Amino acid sequence: MITNEAFFYIAPISGLLSIAFSAILAFRVLKADQGSDEMQSISKSIQEGARAYLNRQYKVITIAAVILAALIAALLPKDNLDSVKIAICFLIGALFSGSAGYIGMNVSVRANVRTAQAAKQSLKKALDIAFKGGSVTGLGVVGLSMLGVSLLYIIFGDLQLVVGFGFGASLISLFARVGGGIYTKAADVGADIVGKVEAGIPEDDPRNPATIADNVGDNVGDCAGMGADLFETYAVTLIASMMLGGVVSNALVLAGTSLNPFILYPLLLGAAAIIASIIAVFCVKLGKNAKIMPALYKGVAVSCVLSIIAFYFITNAVLGSQYQRFFFVTLVGVAITVLMVVFTEYYTSTEHRPVKIIRKSSETGPATNIISGLALGFESTILPVITIVIGILLSYYIAAGPGGADTNLGLYGIAIGAVAMLSTTGIIVALDSYGPITDNAGGIAEMSSLPEEVRQITDELDAVGNTTKAVTKGYAIGSAALGALALFADYHAKINELIANVASGAPQLSVVSASKAPGLVIMNNGGQASQGIDLSISSPLLLVGLLIGGLLPFAFTSVTMQAVSKAASKVVDEVRRQFKAMPGILKGTEKPEYAKCVDIVTAAALKEMIVPGLMAILTPLAVGFLLGPSSLAGLLIGIIVVGLMLANSLNNAGGAWDNAKKLVEMDGLKGSEIHMASIVGDTVGDPTKDTSGPALNALIKVVNMVAILFAPLFAAGGLITHLF
Repeated sequence: MITNEAFFYIAPISGLLSIAFSAILAFRVLKADQGSDEMQSISKSIQEGARAYLNRQYKVITIAAVILAALIAALLPKDNLDSVKIAICFLIGALFSGSAGYIGMNVSVRANVRTAQAAKQSLKKALDIAFKGGSVTGLGVVGLSMLGVSLLYIIFGDLQLVVGFGFGASLISLFARVGGGIYTKAADVGADIVGKVEAGIPEDDPRNPATIADNVGDNVGDCAGMGADLFETYAVTLIASMMLGGVVSNALVLAGTSLNPFILYPLLLGAAAIIASIIAVFCVKLGKNAKIMPALYKGVAVSCVLSIIAFYFITNAVLGSQYQRFFFVTLVGVAITVLMVVFTEYYTSTEHRPVKIIRKSSETGPATNIISGLALGFESTILPVITIVIGILLSYYIAAGPGGADTNLGLYGIAIGAVAMLSTTGIIVALDSYGPITDNAGGIAEMSSLPEEVRQITDELDAVGNTTKAVTKGYAIGSAALGALALFADYHAKINELIANVASGAPQLSVVSASKAPGLVIMNNGGQASQGIDLSISSPLLLVGLLIGGLLPFAFTSVTMQAVSKAASKVVDEVRRQFKAMPGILKGTEKPEYAKCVDIVTAAALKEMIVPGLMAILTPLAVGFLLGPSSLAGLLIGIIVVGLMLANSLNNAGGAWDNAKKLVEMDGLKGSEIHMASIVGDTVGDPTKDTSGPALNALIKVVNMVAILFAPLFAAGGLITHLF
């Protein structure tokens, strides 16, 4: 068993290595040919729009982050300046998360034109540039996340402080997901309604005033947004597993060493997986069959296999032979990753039954297209949820030992399963960021009138990109659910510890004191009192929390989808105005005012992201202060269960609608009534798969992080419960 604390430094070193390879890949991508002056001009417009939006968004988020940091420092207990340190970690988490998305997005908006130019040469060359461009984001995300978590733990040595880092990452993730999602889908829906449906012009046609805003949105939503999302998931899952590792070590006798192997273990698993992802990036190459998806999945497979081999030796070295069973827990986590990818691809790929059913239903109009899409979206939740359920049970009972005797080890096993599932994050984010690069490449090819054979290559790359983006979203929500369960276990352990500390000052607790703190279970063993929150289903406080937690994803989804609708309506009005005021646009004799639409969606996204952000932060605070820790526990359970299924349904339905439209177009039916019906379905699916669905991941984890961070304020019980 490892006893040298120097092994902790392997984690930040692996993070630095990942960042270094991300920089090398960026350098290689940026060396590629940018194409003609016209192509470069279009790409520059996309770059400027994306940079302008993110700069304005980060100014708003910075103000919010500074205010929250001040509140953290002021409200939390100030023992040994812990609250100030937590606030510092919070700001570092926000900075690292924002940087991960920003850096990746800046490479993606430059890789698009290079991919379009490479498509003039071959599919192989275009795929290489697009995937390497996406890998910059993937390796940057895991590198910065691992570096931040491990370094702060090494510096402070207190996981309660590192929770602040996770909360900062969660905040940026939420705003990036919501704001970017509103931006991208308002532009996309607005462009489609007036351009493709009303004017009958192709997607990404340069005559459409919203086309630049649409291409900008692909990057700020799917690249910067997903980068921040999985940065946060990766970070908070590491933190949750390390915190549970602390609980495990407190319950076990670890003689002969001051090192906590249960805290070191998830860090070394992540470090090994980062190395595996770096190697896997260079294994993505087009085979003799010229199939894009198998080439991309080759990278995922290599990452999984290398990670599994490393996990075996790490488990032996860190935990020893008596805990070798944790290696089998890591296998469960990797298996969940593979199955989530398989199930999501099945429901969103053009090659499988669900998308073909939606394509067939388009033949009878938009109504049947939407009905079949909704039905398949609901159906798509079944297999992922069953997989996660089996994964939870296997992880728990393998880790807990014979008969599931050790609850602490069982919960730690669930967290390790989540860490193993996230072992492929680097390559998975690369697949996601590949999507907006190829989408933009197709747009640039269309707007610069490149030959049809070039557009065929970019269309083929883009169709696969739709599936990879959907697969990434399925992976993200699955990992979010497992990670959130670990966070819930951390909240439960922390709140019980706080309550026990309060109780220790009163050795004899009477029945009267229990009535003053509803939601608590009070036990008296030989005169020694111990307390904990009541998680029994008969507790009215828990049931109230469950209902509020189940409600929150629906309320959040309603607000975010309404935001897309309002912003898209403004884009529609602006595009119609330009077509009417400048009739030369459709004739090709006048240039549209692209900046007008960019300004509309930028302002709308920044305004509309505030309410969802406040919902995520204020709801758990309100429940904790008013109803107490038992109700807050119920809220956390409710939001995990409902959020998991709603997000899966929204993500997969939207991805299926999108690729059903692509399938119609591949059949050569552009401009037909079938095509119009599929466009309507795709338009409905846009906010479900790129705004509301992905943002639910961040919502789930922000709510859990708020509960853990502010737990000391809720331990005494809720205000309303004390009044009664």
